[in-house]
Amino acid sequence: MATTATGHPGEVRLPAAVAVVAAITLYALLPSRLTLGPRLVVPALEVLLFIPVLAANPHRLRRENTWLRKLSLGLVLLIAATNLLALVQLLRALLESHTPQGSALVVGAGQVWLTNILVFGLCFWELDRGGPVVRTQVAREDLPAADFRFPQDEDHDAVGEVATRSSVKSGWLPGFVDYLYVSVTNSSAFSPTDTMPLSARAKCLMAVESVSAILLSVLVIARGVSLLQ
Repeated sequence: MATTATGHPGEVRLPAAVAVVAAITLYALLPSRLTLGPRLVVPALEVLLFIPVLAANPHRLRRENTWLRKLSLGLVLLIAATNLLALVQLLRALLESHTPQGSALVVGAGQVWLTNILVFGLCFWELDRGGPVVRTQVAREDLPAADFRFPQDEDHDAVGEVATRSSVKSGWLPGFVDYLYVSVTNSSAFSPTDTMPLSARAKCLMAVESVSAILLSVLVIARGVSLLQ
């Protein structure tokens, strides 16, 4: 996919890269009964997908083509799918009344929850307005339709010190930290807070994240109570 130069230096790679590495590490440290196959197979595959994506844009996200886009989306989908399988295994284990290593499963639930936040933040980041490269390298009037509406998209008519940071007056564009914040609040409040989903796919993703967070919270609390008895 060709991109149009806009003078923007491109989004900094580091925050999203740290999130990917953290998600891979959290999966590798899960209890063995929550992983798919041998422990290091999935993390190794994720690393193999991540290396060319990182090499193409090691510092700032400016270059993209069809294969890089597919690799980026494939990496996020793989992390999401394996974490979903871990969630299913975790829910099954927590529902068993005589499951051994209950404390380890509660810790594993925290790992799955944190990975869930990271992976949905990455999903939102990769999908909204064409992805991180398109958002900064394509002129605003040519951007695809937005999946999310941020406060900065509407603050241009607020008081001066607030309006200064608006999209209209500063050229602000959402970065990974903004999408991660959306994921954190959606996973903890079980609903949107200051950022609203606009597209059907954004609403579906936020619904899945909220429901999985609710299930984890309820079952982990129940399991924790049983361990104290």
